[in-house]
Amino acid sequence: MKEFTEKELAECNGENGKPIYIAHAGRVYDVTASKMWQGGIHMRRHKAGIDLTTDIQAAPHDPDVLERYPQVGVLKKEEAPDVDMPALLASLIKRFPMLRRHPHPMTVHFPIVFCIFIPVFNSLYLITGIRAFETTAMHCLAASILFTLVAYSTGVYTWWLNYLSQPMRAVKIKTRVGVALIIVEIIAFIWRMAVPDVMLNLQGINVLYYVMTLSLLPLVTINGWFGASLTFPPEKD
Repeated sequence: MKEFTEKELAECNGENGKPIYIAHAGRVYDVTASKMWQGGIHMRRHKAGIDLTTDIQAAPHDPDVLERYPQVGVLKKEEAPDVDMPALLASLIKRFPMLRRHPHPMTVHFPIVFCIFIPVFNSLYLITGIRAFETTAMHCLAASILFTLVAYSTGVYTWWLNYLSQPMRAVKIKTRVGVALIIVEIIAFIWRMAVPDVMLNLQGINVLYYVMTLSLLPLVTINGWFGASLTFPPEKD
């Protein structure tokens, strides 16, 4: 039975008339006949020509579905570069495998939500005059700083552990935007604490405070978009 290297497997991606192969648990399957793999893309997320052993763990179906298709070979495992991991962390990951994949996805949604609702509640205050909306925006601002720091820390951890700290374009953009995000959050929070009535007297320099809170929306959106692109690569024409 043919032994495929990862490079050889990558060439069988369904493009330009090539066959559609995927790997699971060391086996290489030909899924060219599957309607779910037309064009080399499955469910607009999974690409052909790669090892899907980890991805299938989160799939709504059992790996047994692959037995419907012919096995055309086995995947030659290439040794991954060693990650210099502290003994305590290695022990924790061995005991709790979820620590390898899930800390960042579990925490990243909180700063996204808070950063969205800061400008929403401030705008609602300007529209309605109800002070409670502005107070809620301030609470969201405080929470966004906390969870942005947590999400940033887990993001660096995931990048180091799962991507070997490779200088990926999406990570570079997320890093710059993330730094800008936390700076704007901290400055806005300090401003709000120093001038509690900043939104009540929205004139002159105080307008800048409102603009800063509005800027959190595009900043967190850009950060989230490029983060999602690592998990759900955009389709290319």
